Amino acid sequence: MSWKHPGRLGAVLYAVAAAIVGAATALFSRLQVERQRGRRTLARKIPAGGVIVISNHTSYADGVLLILAARRMGRSLRMLATAGVFRAPILGPLITKLGFIPVKRGTSQAAESLAPAIEALHAGEAVGMFPEGRLTRDERKWPERAKTGVVRLALASGAPIVPVAMEGSHQVVRGRFILPALIVNVVRRPKVAVRVGEPIDVRQLMSIGPTTDPTPDEIRLATDQVMARLIVLVGELRGERSPHPTGVPRDAE
Repeated sequence: MSWKHPGRLGAVLYAVAAAIVGAATALFSRLQVERQRGRRTLARKIPAGGVIVISNHTSYADGVLLILAARRMGRSLRMLATAGVFRAPILGPLITKLGFIPVKRGTSQAAESLAPAIEALHAGEAVGMFPEGRLTRDERKWPERAKTGVVRLALASGAPIVPVAMEGSHQVVRGRFILPALIVNVVRRPKVAVRVGEPIDVRQLMSIGPTTDPTPDEIRLATDQVMARLIVLVGELRGERSPHPTGVPRDAE
């Protein structure tokens, strides 16, 4: 599957959908994007042009919350989504028109899934993804060690990575008990705090030139360094340090 530019109609649909979902989400939570020296400085935290926006993953609500946070900062995120969703009736055509990006997870074609994302980045879009690739299994909700896809995407596209930490989303949607939690949250309206980090130039981080092909070990190291910056932001929101600076070790590793 390839990526399709949403066009003007897609931009209108995105704005309408974001407004409706944003209003609904406000019933169950309080999304608070960090302000630093006023609105303009905050908006510059997600630069113009192709950019990869990453975040920690603690809740099924994270995708929606990250999209809404980015909208407040002037960008419409094109989220990576499982390829099978694009074949679903109604939903598939809708998210295609919104500019979402298909990913073939858990297959031998997973590496090829970077191609549609690269297309979107070259078109100047903001691509959103969760580098952990799944909800964290950590009991204290600290981020897990990231997969290398985000760095591979940055290397292939030349786009910078902007880390966006979120804290509190696991209180909005908790595990399997989604409906009861939402009902309770109409009263509680848990706060979801968002903090945006500085853009990361991966090749500069790795001290390599534009034509250098890094080794798998170098890519793995750079991934840990990128994730460490995101984890620092999460720690700042929580007022504590993670016991795993580069991410909680995954069971499979």
